[in-house]
Amino acid sequence: MFAVSNYSVAYGQSEVINDMNFNVNKNEIVAILGRNGMGKTTLMRSLIGMIPSRSGEVTLGDTNIAGMKSYERVKAGVAFVPQGRMIFSTMTVKENIETGLTTVKEKTIPENLYDLFPVLKEMKNRRGGNLSGGQQQQLAIARALASKPDLLLLDEPTEGIQPSIIRDMARTLKRIRDEIGLSIIVSEQVLSFALDIADRILVIEKGQIVREELRESVDEKQVAAYLSV
Repeated sequence: MFAVSNYSVAYGQSEVINDMNFNVNKNEIVAILGRNGMGKTTLMRSLIGMIPSRSGEVTLGDTNIAGMKSYERVKAGVAFVPQGRMIFSTMTVKENIETGLTTVKEKTIPENLYDLFPVLKEMKNRRGGNLSGGQQQQLAIARALASKPDLLLLDEPTEGIQPSIIRDMARTLKRIRDEIGLSIIVSEQVLSFALDIADRILVIEKGQIVREELRESVDEKQVAAYLSV
C-alpha cells in the first residue's frame, strides 16, 4: 500500500538518501534501523514532504505523493510524529489533539483515541508542556492519528523515554495497527523496541537499505552490529 522507488534526497550536492527502494504492506509495522547520521530522519522528513526529494517515486495506494507539499500528504493519508515530538507546549492536551482534526473536517476528538491513551483523557485540560516525555509522545501520536491516516511515520519515538514507558508504547502501537488498521514506519536506534513491534526490519547504512528481514527470522547479532559505533 506504500512504496518508495529509486528514491534520492540531497542537501545541496550532498546526497543523503541514494536510490532507495522499499515497500510497506497494509497493516504492517516496518522498523528502519540505523546509527545516527545514516539518513533515518532525512528519509522520514522527506516522506512527509518537509525535505524535497531529488528523484524517484513515493506512492500511497495508487497516488504518487512525491511532489506534494506536507499538508497535501496529510490529506492523502500520511501522518508524521517527528523526532522530539514537537507538541504545542502552551496548548492543552485536548487542543493539541484537535489540531490533528483539521484535515478530516471533524470537531470532536474520536473516543477511541482516549481509549488508546487513557492518560490523555485524564489530562486533557493540562498544558502539553507540563506532561512527561512519555506522555508528550503519546500526545504526539494521538494528534497524528486524529487525521485518520493510512500510514503513520514515527521518527525515533523512544528518544528520551524511560524503559517502562517504551514497553507501553510498543503495546499501544501494535493495538493501533490491529484496531485502527493502518501501516506504520518507525525509524529507530533501539533494537529491542524495534524487535518488539515490527513485522519487518530494514537496516539503513549511508542512505541505502542494506538489510531486510522478517521479524521472525532476524539475526539479532548481525543487526546489532550495524547499530554499534
